[in-house]
Parts: sequence; structure tokens; C-alpha cells
Amino acid sequence: MMAARPGRHAPQALQPQLHRRRPGTAARLAGFHALVLLVVLGAVVVVFVKQFAASYRTLGARALTSELRAYVAAAADRPANGDLQGFTVSYLQARALPAGTVLIVSLPASRVATPGSSVLLSDARVTGWLAHPPTKTFTTATHVNGALTEFLVSPIVAGGQTTGTFLAAIDLAADEGQRSRVLALSLAEAGIALLAGVASAYLLLRRLLRTVGRMTRTAGDIGSGALDRRLGDQGIDDEVGQLAATFDSMLERIDTAMTTQRRLLSDVSHQLRTPLTVARGHLEVLDHTGDIANPAAVAETVTLVLDELDHMRSLVERLLLLGRAMEPDFLSPDLIDARAFLADLHSACQVLAPRRWLLATIPDVVVSADVAKLRGALLNLVDNAVRVTTPNDTIAIVCELDNTAGTLTFAVEDSGPGIPAAQREAVLARFARPGARDQDGSGLGLAIVRAVAEAHGGRVTVGESPLGGARIAMVLPASLVRSIEEV
Repeated sequence: MMAARPGRHAPQALQPQLHRRRPGTAARLAGFHALVLLVVLGAVVVVFVKQFAASYRTLGARALTSELRAYVAAAADRPANGDLQGFTVSYLQARALPAGTVLIVSLPASRVATPGSSVLLSDARVTGWLAHPPTKTFTTATHVNGALTEFLVSPIVAGGQTTGTFLAAIDLAADEGQRSRVLALSLAEAGIALLAGVASAYLLLRRLLRTVGRMTRTAGDIGSGALDRRLGDQGIDDEVGQLAATFDSMLERIDTAMTTQRRLLSDVSHQLRTPLTVARGHLEVLDHTGDIANPAAVAETVTLVLDELDHMRSLVERLLLLGRAMEPDFLSPDLIDARAFLADLHSACQVLAPRRWLLATIPDVVVSADVAKLRGALLNLVDNAVRVTTPNDTIAIVCELDNTAGTLTFAVEDSGPGIPAAQREAVLARFARPGARDQDGSGLGLAIVRAVAEAHGGRVTVGESPLGGARIAMVLPASLVRSIEEV
């Protein structure tokens, strides 16, 4: 086996990989926000400073233009025989100029200027303008001896001929200093605005992402089996608070669904164990006793096994119905005419058992509900009433609309023995059959009734009937009632 040569690189898989820690989401978003603010504020500062510089240069040009107009107007008003050179000397000596303003008039015979012109006359561009009069008036800004100066240069026309040059200049050094101060102040304000904007954005993002982080940790805990974890009230009524509340509501539904699922599996395993054991026992007895050749014994065993299988099928169907009660599409609402619906139910019930069947006065309403689920729930109530009554008893089907309480009630009443107050809450639980007179029931009928009522936004109440027995009612919200105009 050959040894590795010195200086060769180690295999890629053996080289340690260094992972640079990535900045958090809040820091990245705040950095992007800072970049955007920096570009926007920088553009605003540049435009503002340029506008400020243009404004004071415009003011300087206007002041120089006023000086030109004043000179031209005064020259036009001089006496007809007045000498232009003598007039110019007198005019400039008498003219009161703002600080930093210089006037120079170049005529063919002489050059007249106000105090402070020596610096300007030392500049080649100025002497060039004075020596060669322009064809038209123009303004320009340039640096003379390190100071920014605004110039206005205009030809002097006399008798239709250009006889000289009028030059007016104003020192913009003070305005330049003001511009520098404005620029510094603007940069300082932009910096403060940038820091405030980035800091506030970072703090808001941290607050938002802190809630998101709690949601992530909570979701992780739930994934590990801690279904009781919740975010709780965030103390704020905004999108983040609504997100947390919605997240908690979702967790509550998941917890309920998981609890229901575990309970359903437990109930199924518990309830199916007995009929499966009974069926297996009968088959083993038939096998051990050697009666498998006896048609009567076989027929009796088959009958018993089929009866247990039918019981299991009914039990499974009811459990599946209870399991589906938590699903969003459990109901298929439709418009139901309460009078026609209950009249049909009353007719169907009369063939179930010989009882005195009553149908109370039904309000003329249309209900938005699942027809099959509502009919099945009421038939469960009727079946319970039949089981606890005798042929001489009375069973009544009742429907009441209470606009004051905002409820619509479907109830089944009987004249049987009733349900003791201490057992009324227990009879609504799954597989609960307190005080049952028979062994054929599954104990799921009232649990299904409650699931259907709650799916419609209502509840189930157990009380005493005016007939003397029990009154079990599905109390639904009156919001399910539709007016004739809506139908």
C-alpha cells in the first residue's frame, strides 16, 4: 500500500468544512431596508443641494441683470450731448452696490470700474471679455482666485454700434459657505433618519419574528408529541396577534382531532373485542364438539356469528360517522321545509313500533341543514324513545322557533320513565347507557346526535317532558332559518 505523497491535498470528504453563520432574517431585512433608505436619502440630499446652489446662483444672476438694466436706463436718460464715458464715471461713483458686487465698464477710450475690481482684472477670462465685447448678453459662474463668482457680460450699444462691454460680477463665496453648511446639515439629518428608520425596522422585525420563532418552536414541540402547547394571548390586536390566535385555534382543532382519533381507536378496539371473541368462541365450540356435520348446530352457529358481524358492522358505521364529525365537509347543507320534513319523519316512525305518535304544531320555516344527518339524528332519538316505552306510551315530535333566544329546537318527547337528573349528562357520552333496559344498543346514538347538533353550531339538551318522560332536544341557532324571500 503506497503512502500518500507529501504536499498532496487530503480527500475532499476528510476536509473540515467551515460554515459561516448567516445573519438572522431581521438583520438581513433591516440591511436591505437600510440600503433602500440610503439610496433614497442620498438622492434627496443631492437634489436638494443642487436646487439650493441653483437658487442662489439664480438670485445672483437676477441681481446682476438689475444692475445692467439700471445702467442702460440711466445711460438712455443722460443729456443728448452728454459724454458716455463721463456719464459712466459719474454713475459708477454714485452707484451704491451690494457687498461683493463689482461693475466694470470697458469703453474704447478707457475702462471704468468700482472698488474691488483689481482681483477680477487679473483674470485672463475677464480681460478677454472686456477686450472683445460679446454679441449678446450672457451669464456664467467661474472661480476667480479660488472664489466662485457669478458674471454677467453684456455689449454696450450706442448708435447701432457696439462700443464697449458691461461686466457685472458678484462674489458667491458666502453662498458657497452656506451651501456647505446646508450640505452638512442635510447629511446629518439624512444620517439620523437612516439610523432611526433602520433601528425601528429592525425592532419591528425582531418583534414579528420573535412570534414566528415561538410558533416554530411550538410546532416543533407539537411534532414531538406535546399537543398541549399554545402561544397564548400576545396582548396585541394586529396581524401578528391574529396570526397567533389563528395558530392556537388550529392547534386546538388538531389536539381535538388527535384526541378524538385516539379515543375512536380505543373505542373501536374495545367494542369490537367482545363480538369478535363471541364469534370465535362459537366457532371453536362447533369445532371442538364435532357438531360441524350437524346442520342444525351449524345453522345455529352461523346465525349467531352473522348476528355478531351485523352488530360489528353497525358499530363500525356509527364510529366512522362520529370520526367524520370533525371533518370540515361533514355536513352538506340544503334548504329544508320544516313542516314537510317532520311530517315525512312522523309517517316513517309509525311503522317502527305500536305507540301513540304525536306531531306537534310545526312553525312554517325553511332551515339550512344537512337533511340526511338531521333525519338520522332524530331517528336515533325516536329509536331511544321506542326502547324505553311500551305500546301504551306516547312519543311526540316537536319543533319550536324562539326568536327571543335565537334558537330552533327539534325535540323528541315520550311518556316513559324519563332520565334521572344525575344521569342526563352521562347519557350523551360514547358507549354510555346508564339505566338502559336492553342490551342491544351500542351507546352511540346520543353521541351521534350531539355530534350532528354541534356540527350545525348547536347543542343537545336532556330534560323532562310534559308527557312525563324524557325530552331530548337538538337546539340549533336560529341563524339557520331562512326567510321565504331568501328561498
